[in-house]
Amino acid sequence: MHELNRRSFLRAAGAASAGTVLGSKIHALTTAQSEPDKKIAANDHIQIALIGAGGQGQGDTNWAVQVPGVKLVAAADCYTGRLEHCKERWGKDVFTTRDYSEILARKDIDAIICGCPDHWHMKVSTDAMNAGKDVYCEKPMIHEYSDGPKFIETAKKTNQIIQIGSQRVSSIIYAKAKELLKAGAIGKLNMVQAHWDRNSKMGAWSYTVPSDADTTTCDWERFLGTAPQIPWNPEHFFQWRKWKAYGSGVAGDLFVHLFSGTHFITDSTGPTRAMATGGLRYWKDGRDVPDVMMGLFSYPQEFDLSLRVNFVDGGEESEGFVFTGSEGTMEIAGNAVILNRVPREKAPGYLINSFTNAMQAEFLAKYHKEYPVEHPSGPLPALYEKYVAPEGYVDSFDHFKNFFHAVRTRKPVVEDAVFGFRAAGAALLSNLSYESGKVMNWDPDAMKLL
Repeated sequence: MHELNRRSFLRAAGAASAGTVLGSKIHALTTAQSEPDKKIAANDHIQIALIGAGGQGQGDTNWAVQVPGVKLVAAADCYTGRLEHCKERWGKDVFTTRDYSEILARKDIDAIICGCPDHWHMKVSTDAMNAGKDVYCEKPMIHEYSDGPKFIETAKKTNQIIQIGSQRVSSIIYAKAKELLKAGAIGKLNMVQAHWDRNSKMGAWSYTVPSDADTTTCDWERFLGTAPQIPWNPEHFFQWRKWKAYGSGVAGDLFVHLFSGTHFITDSTGPTRAMATGGLRYWKDGRDVPDVMMGLFSYPQEFDLSLRVNFVDGGEESEGFVFTGSEGTMEIAGNAVILNRVPREKAPGYLINSFTNAMQAEFLAKYHKEYPVEHPSGPLPALYEKYVAPEGYVDSFDHFKNFFHAVRTRKPVVEDAVFGFRAAGAALLSNLSYESGKVMNWDPDAMKLL
């Protein structure tokens, strides 16, 4: 990356005028969300269906229908209570079913949201694309590595739009971080640290089981699908992330967000090496995936990534990034990007106090001739810049806005199946390394285990 001085960096990044070069500055980012909605033509209205109407699926739908010209017309789920609640939220005319194939057979549905457990992502999404529907699929895109090529091949064959649901790649915060890094704001990137800590029962996936849960209200066999056929278990049905038969552990749920953000900001396809450790430290409730995991990853762009998920954290629940470069750090925290830039010294410095006085004098004369003082008042102070999203900004809305724009225009999405495979494939390396106790190797361009 080319070297930028303070003035050229600020000019390139559009961060401030020449009069605000030094000191601390806070900048409000702008977003099209605040602009008046454009009128949607009648033939541009999009009708969607939700397949997998759990908490995430209904949350996704809540943002989707706020995009102008989008309407929910159908929902499928294996629990009757969720189907009834979809009618309560979005209207009695919403068609509901336990069998999602009934939805895919309808001609009036343009796109679906796949909010199913991970082990259903590939099947539901490829069935939808083959039925001529565009797809918004929740992360992680894959449950097994063999899912990835099927996603990509189906999208190419059908020419359907598919977007994966790591919404931060549509965030104006992440876009600003990408811009700053590319402009040389922190010099040459050498390390990224990211974390996602939770300390609550809900944060650790122990979701509430409804009092009417039984085999009459829940289609247990349909839920299991390709998973091991075991007797009815309401915890497995409603808290499925706790078991690797249906979910992908902390790596598939949360590491994948951190990978998506890292890959988007750094323009990386993924790591080549991974090592992970962790364990089940606190939530010993029958789950078979760890509640604490740490991973180290090497990238061909010559930086390293360290990730951490902690469900035993005693502090506030939080997530965030710190990008460390040769001239400062860039942090993503909440809806803000914080830049701390420290200009590197051009002179190498010296340590000569153990030399003779004559040698010290001789050295200093040569040194000051070769490295004259550029700033008589001393080095430039560190630069602190903070970029803040508007109050109430939600990147999920922007992610759906981007998806539906692609549905209307047939232009590429921000997170297609290739991006989704690389992010999820990198995340699942953590599970392989954790379970095997070995360093795992991955080709991020070919998207293959080595």
